[in-house]
Amino acid sequence: MSTALHQLDPSALESLVRAAVQRALTGGEATPGIVSNKPNLVVSISARHIHLTDEHVEKLFGPGKKLSPEKGLYQDGFFAAAETVMIVGPRRRMLPNVRVLGPTRKFSQVELAYTDAISLGIDAPVRHSGDIANTPGCVLVGPAGAVELSSGVIRAARHVHMGPKDCAFYGVKNGDFMSLAVKSHQCSVTFEDLLVREDAAAKLEVHIDTDEGNACDLDRAISIELKKQQPCKCHDH
Repeated sequence: MSTALHQLDPSALESLVRAAVQRALTGGEATPGIVSNKPNLVVSISARHIHLTDEHVEKLFGPGKKLSPEKGLYQDGFFAAAETVMIVGPRRRMLPNVRVLGPTRKFSQVELAYTDAISLGIDAPVRHSGDIANTPGCVLVGPAGAVELSSGVIRAARHVHMGPKDCAFYGVKNGDFMSLAVKSHQCSVTFEDLLVREDAAAKLEVHIDTDEGNACDLDRAISIELKKQQPCKCHDH
């Protein structure tokens, strides 16, 4: 057994194993990565996925079709659906079998990692969820039809979900920014500008994408620290 695994406590090791199995079974969408010390912080790698409107669900999967929950996500009320679609970018570049997450939304949105966007030939900007003005679109292809999105393709900005007690513990509020330091033997990385998304029902969870998770070797991290990000102090000369 590696030195890194010897240094992990049993609960952290169990979390690593569960995360690896879940990613293998589900394609990697938003599954817990490492659980740190108090409070119960979970860092999840959120793989490429799609949010759809009710109208687009019916166009892609058939009249009267509803999303079929396959696996609950860490945040209560959210799920990975059994349904997947193909994303088609410029010059017919494609990503097949991209997972749909539920429940449905008022607008459709495609969330990619940087590598995914390059593969599709789409210049996707880094945006927080819901901020899709002036973003590129794509074509979605399902078993019953296709939908052409004029906008909605983004690279999801890293963020942290928090309840009121978690915000009080860290001394932050909705809209603040935090940093996440992930220490591993060879790939230690500190991520900045994690947007705080406070909700009364939220569990403490950081979302980073697959590129970021691979960059810090999250599955083999030996420590993780989340803290309030200090404002930039710039001086005029």
